[in-house]
Amino acid sequence: MKKLLLVKCAPEIFLKGLNKGKFERKLKNNIKNVFKDTDYSFVVDQGRWFIECDDLKRGIKRLKNVCGISEICVVDEVDSNMESIESQALENSMENEGKTFKVVTKRANKKFPQTSMDVSREVGAYILQNTHGLSVDVRKPDFFVNIEIRDKTYVYSRRIKGIGGMPYGTNGSTMLLLSGGIDSPVAGYMMARRGVRLNYVYFHSHPYTSERAKEKVKELAGVLKKYTGSVNLYVVPFTKIQMGIIENCREDELTIIMRRFMMRVACDLAARYGIDSVTTGESIGQVASQTMESLVVSNDAADRPVFRPLIAMDKVDIMDVARKIGTYEISILPYEDCCTIFVPKHPKIKPRLEEIKKAESVLDIDALVGEAIENTEFFN
Repeated sequence: MKKLLLVKCAPEIFLKGLNKGKFERKLKNNIKNVFKDTDYSFVVDQGRWFIECDDLKRGIKRLKNVCGISEICVVDEVDSNMESIESQALENSMENEGKTFKVVTKRANKKFPQTSMDVSREVGAYILQNTHGLSVDVRKPDFFVNIEIRDKTYVYSRRIKGIGGMPYGTNGSTMLLLSGGIDSPVAGYMMARRGVRLNYVYFHSHPYTSERAKEKVKELAGVLKKYTGSVNLYVVPFTKIQMGIIENCREDELTIIMRRFMMRVACDLAARYGIDSVTTGESIGQVASQTMESLVVSNDAADRPVFRPLIAMDKVDIMDVARKIGTYEISILPYEDCCTIFVPKHPKIKPRLEEIKKAESVLDIDALVGEAIENTEFFN
């Protein structure tokens, strides 16, 4: 008998029809990538994927961060006979703290003499005969005893929830506007979970934002690397652009004009590096720059799709996700980014596009954007 990790793909992958194989191959490659620095075996048994590795806890930790995996199960491979199956099923039952159980059998190997129903019935009876205080509940059991009879036979009760979604790298790419706040890392995680490859752009306003603020963003990108496997971070010097806006434009229009410059820079970088879209952490109505009118004006400066995966989420929900993915404690560190300095007392909340275009026309937009991009730092 040996212990393995059973990897279950997100159900959505099975709905891809003729494209299913492409998604499965990508997911398989992503799984292999997270185990590339350790000894492991990738085993396939009649469509089921298993990982054999020396450190199961470490293996589970890695698999939990792979997009496209719905569940990881710790399974025991046993001999394909009723005696071995019953013995292991009993052991699994005694390891659970619940009082009710249900046996679920999948018999893919039709050469096995008993049917699925017969196996479940016999194993359930064996558990009841050899334990005290357990009972069967087929509707809402405290735990399941799962039996899969394939080329080999597997018994398991321990199931760990994965993050689901689509395999990372199957749905194009995006340039995430990554600030040091709570929202944008969550937006990046949600896009990665949909299979979108992440790149990051951070706008740094030295000396008004400190080097520690830049390091904070690097840390956030490092946390997201758990889900993506890589970091492509572009740090754009933004001070000259901000000072130009402050010196030449109305105070109440500063924020929306600044957002338009961010869109232009992000899109130009995306065009330069073959990135399909832009993503922000904006949520409708959360702050002045995120009113419907402001978002329309921001979008006008973009030349490619702008995704806002948090658009209908409230702050509490966003913070819950940030805690789950491990970015919250970093995001709340007190290091200001360029979005939190030079904030006008009364920002315009319902800007009109033609008025904003006229206001920013006094600036040499192409020159400011070009200079910022030429002086951009790259980290990976």
